Amino acid sequence: MDQNAAILQNAIEGSLNIIEQDREREIISRRFGLSGQKETLEQIGDMLSITRERVRQLEKAILIRLRIGSEEGTIKELTAAEKIIIRNLTETGRVARISVLADKIYGRKTTATEQAGLSLIGSISSSLTLIDENDSYYLSIGISEYGDEHKIKAEADEIVSIIKKNKAPMTLDELDEKLNYEHPSHIAAIASISKALSSLNGLWGLSKWPTVNPKNIRDKIFVVLEGKKEPMHFADIAAAISESDFKRKNVTIQAIHNELIKDPRFVLIGRGIYALDSWGYRKGTVSDIIVSILKESAKPLTREEIVKEVLHARKVKETTILLNLQNKKLFKKIDKNSYTLA
Repeated sequence: MDQNAAILQNAIEGSLNIIEQDREREIISRRFGLSGQKETLEQIGDMLSITRERVRQLEKAILIRLRIGSEEGTIKELTAAEKIIIRNLTETGRVARISVLADKIYGRKTTATEQAGLSLIGSISSSLTLIDENDSYYLSIGISEYGDEHKIKAEADEIVSIIKKNKAPMTLDELDEKLNYEHPSHIAAIASISKALSSLNGLWGLSKWPTVNPKNIRDKIFVVLEGKKEPMHFADIAAAISESDFKRKNVTIQAIHNELIKDPRFVLIGRGIYALDSWGYRKGTVSDIIVSILKESAKPLTREEIVKEVLHARKVKETTILLNLQNKKLFKKIDKNSYTLA
């Protein structure tokens, strides 16, 4: 066990040791998940043969005693643990999700039990603020000097409101212009506790927006193409997804190709090369595109004009366009170098 882990474990054991009754120690251990999975009030009540409400009352009373012990210095092991937590929180913006903070302190991927211990310390320390998890916020911990749970949640909600009004993802610098924090890292830290927000490639947006929180292959393809801002071969798109910061990025080239074919946002413009329809590329064969170009034109077009327009919509060779122009059922040559619809 490394030094940080040992100090945190001593703080957890020291906190539990001031609880005199075994039953009360069992309640705290099970409620926080210190020995395994976190248990509900009902589960603990059934195990101890008491009501759910009685478990809740006991838990509340025990935590109050632990907080008093923390303030009075009764839990001597807690001071060293608080220093480690506060030092790491200072480096990450003063607040962080428990899971992220635990991984940083331990220097590795932590277990649910290790994260539970950090949660207990955050619950009883007067130097720390615990943000309970619900539908809107992740289980998080902050430095109490900079705000209680209500204040931190309000700050996160303010960021959500700004992004909603903007109606598009924003960079930290853009958010910083509308907020009053010492450093953009503080904004990122607060935003990270909100389940309404997600970030990707330096942009913060609503979690329901695929541009910052792509949930399926099609959305990931869109994000890659949007970021590249130019057409890509489907194999290159698959490689870009594999090298990305997406949560799930193990995809096959065939799966990418299948999704590109199905989604109307993606336009095949060459051999295996796809673009976004929002870029102005047209669907259909080369002949279909020539037909559309001539229909939109108020007059016949020269061969050079047709080639130029088709190349805006397709990545094909000039000879391919000229070959399609030879289709007499569709196109009529009216002089040496001009064409109209047949």
